Amino acid sequence: MALLNILHFPDPRLRTRAEPVAVVDDAVRQLVDDMLETMYEAPGIGLAATQVDVHRRVVVVDVSEDKSEPRCFINPEIVDRDGVEEMDEGCLSVPGIFEKVQRAERVTVRALDRDGQPFELAADGLLAVCIQHEIYHLDGRLFVDHLSELKRQRIRKKLEKQRRQTL
Repeated sequence: MALLNILHFPDPRLRTRAEPVAVVDDAVRQLVDDMLETMYEAPGIGLAATQVDVHRRVVVVDVSEDKSEPRCFINPEIVDRDGVEEMDEGCLSVPGIFEKVQRAERVTVRALDRDGQPFELAADGLLAVCIQHEIYHLDGRLFVDHLSELKRQRIRKKLEKQRRQTL
């Protein structure tokens, strides 16, 4: 397994729409394993392949307290959504920034698992929000897109200042 480099906003590669995975093979399984290791190390609760500059429709999520429920979604598609929930969201690609975002309270997602087997999952609460957040990444969108242009500009400037200070 290997730690992958996480892209940071406003890197234009984060705006790339990911391509579907045609075949779940050993390379895809290795990507899933590397993404999980990277997500846990960061630390985070979700990671999309787009965030590590791999533009394929792969997402990993683990919202458990003890990192005991890793989930993998290959070619995920939300097939049903219900309700509205507002929650503070953060993102490994937008480090240190948390803002309130509205998303569906409950979703049903259809995807392939790590072995290429299709499944459907009904999720609510934090898991539902995390799944939606990560699928957004696969479409080249970030949670900051839910914010006003003024807030996005402030976040961009803050992150650029942080990067300059670490150089």
